[in-house]
Amino acid sequence: MSNHSFVISAEQGALALVGETLELTGAEAHHAVAVKRVSSGEELDLLDGTGLRLRVKVLDASKELLRVIVLERLQEVPPAHRIGLVQALAKGDRDLQAVESAVELGVFTVRPWQADRSIVRWSGSKTEKAMAKWRSLVRSAQKQSRRAFEPEVLEPVNTKTLSTQIRHLCESGELVLILHEAAQLSVAQETQNWLSQASKQAGVTLVVGPEGGISHAELEQFVAAGARPALLGQHVLRASTAGPAALVLVRHLLGEL
Repeated sequence: MSNHSFVISAEQGALALVGETLELTGAEAHHAVAVKRVSSGEELDLLDGTGLRLRVKVLDASKELLRVIVLERLQEVPPAHRIGLVQALAKGDRDLQAVESAVELGVFTVRPWQADRSIVRWSGSKTEKAMAKWRSLVRSAQKQSRRAFEPEVLEPVNTKTLSTQIRHLCESGELVLILHEAAQLSVAQETQNWLSQASKQAGVTLVVGPEGGISHAELEQFVAAGARPALLGQHVLRASTAGPAALVLVRHLLGEL
């Protein structure tokens, strides 16, 4: 059984050698003691978000301070083919539901997309507040799933910018799949076709539309940029479930699940 996990900074992780003590303060200490009920003698994992996992033993625990001794340093290796999710903004926090599940299921980047048919609109200070909410959710999901890598929340894009980014990704050998019910080939078929000739470090990006779907004009732009439409089963999934479902399938085909 894995240990409860908490987040430390990369600087803390770099300095934490086996046998040395480390102190957690503020929100992480409070969460460990007040929420998870951590006590002296218990073993925990501390994660810096870049693959470092510290196995530690609690020496002292209070609401404002958690003091531990480092038992082991483990540096995890990221998968060869990292998967990113471009998630269209959606009402009812369905975009956030998708992001949370995707983090738990192993995604490495998430990017908000202001699609043509997105009902939710970001602008000005609202964008900054929404991005902070996405980042907080990603970190919480990382800790809950006990992942050593914290996914990056990339800057939001509109359709025009996303088309340009898709072109750059495809030119570098990455696979960009547009989840769309009009596609001829499935996610599995497109992934297997790409995998047979993919370079070792090339990634996969999944693009999920909003509640109203990806418009025909958007689909044409993305395909012209090199993306591949892909079908995910017989049914149309919600914006909150399509990305995570495709993520599980792709990771399985990549040999990660």
